[in-house]
Amino acid sequence: MDPRICRDTLERLLAEEAATLSRLEELLDQEHEFLTSNDVEALEKAGEARQSCIAALIAIEDERRSLCRMMNVSADAAGLDKLLNWCDPSRQLKTRWAACAQRAAHCRSLNDRNGALVTARLKRVEGMLGVITGRASQPKVYGSKGAYETTGRSDRVIARV
Repeated sequence: MDPRICRDTLERLLAEEAATLSRLEELLDQEHEFLTSNDVEALEKAGEARQSCIAALIAIEDERRSLCRMMNVSADAAGLDKLLNWCDPSRQLKTRWAACAQRAAHCRSLNDRNGALVTARLKRVEGMLGVITGRASQPKVYGSKGAYETTGRSDRVIARV
């Protein structure tokens, strides 16, 4: 393959990835707003859009890995670096690759933030359900089917000798 064709392909993939990551950032920020405002309907739509972005990113990654295999380099960061050195002596694509990596890391932190909020809310709901059912003070143990079960008495220790 000609280095220019390889460079053009990588440039297109990086442009698509940058645009998709930018869209994902927006969606994750919107998702956070929907989580804090308890807008379940909008949250559901945002989740679908987020999944679409993730699918697009996976497709881009698959195409990049395919290009690496076709060029007989490993499909990891070292292989991509080797490919970039070969087809992009000006190092412009390396800068764009680094920017995509930073944006992906930012998306991960936004997703982690949203996940922490969801987890906190689930714990709160679990606690409220425990109060409503009268099981809040009972210890939780794993039952025979692997799910949490309460012992029925909070003052009894269950042990197997």
